[in-house]
Amino acid sequence: MSEVENVAAQPRTSERGAATRSSLLAAAREVFVSNGFAEAGVTDVVARADASVGSLYHHFSGKADLYLTLFEEFQARQTQRTKQAARTARAAGESDPMRVFISAARAYLDGCLEERELADLFLRGDGPPGFDVVMRDRLRKWAQLNAALFEDEGALVVVVTGALAAAVSEVVRTGDRALAEEVLAIIGQIRPATSATASSSG
Repeated sequence: MSEVENVAAQPRTSERGAATRSSLLAAAREVFVSNGFAEAGVTDVVARADASVGSLYHHFSGKADLYLTLFEEFQARQTQRTKQAARTARAAGESDPMRVFISAARAYLDGCLEERELADLFLRGDGPPGFDVVMRDRLRKWAQLNAALFEDEGALVVVVTGALAAAVSEVVRTGDRALAEEVLAIIGQIRPATSATASSSG
């Protein structure tokens, strides 16, 4: 094969590899959602994807890697949704950090409802060993982002991050969009203790 033919063949191989990877992830998602992580088998994923065990191990190190990749890709989409919502709010002239936070939180909850089966999968507690550490780390990073938004109002960050984390679990469990809006309305009224004291004494 000439160099030109070799270069021309590479994209096709790469596209085929990408298609196989996508098909394995889609199959893993279906199998994990239906059976749970613990009960799912690599053979179930491969059969659903109409792929080979070798191709799975070419793209992933195993079942846990499939699960963590699904999680990371979901979180990447959620990050994109929340960043876009915050940008849109600011572009519309919003400067109140709490209102910007609520816009981003609404986008996050909308994403959870849009991909509810997947969100529920990650909240079930049936993940690979050590996944609880990954979740805690993600929550810590989320709190750090909120701290930047609220200019290091430590107690406020703890309250709104904790409230929203609890809301995510309940909204994903029930699929109740109205509940999501009620929760956001309540969170939106929370203010730092210093501003509450200042308003009551003013």
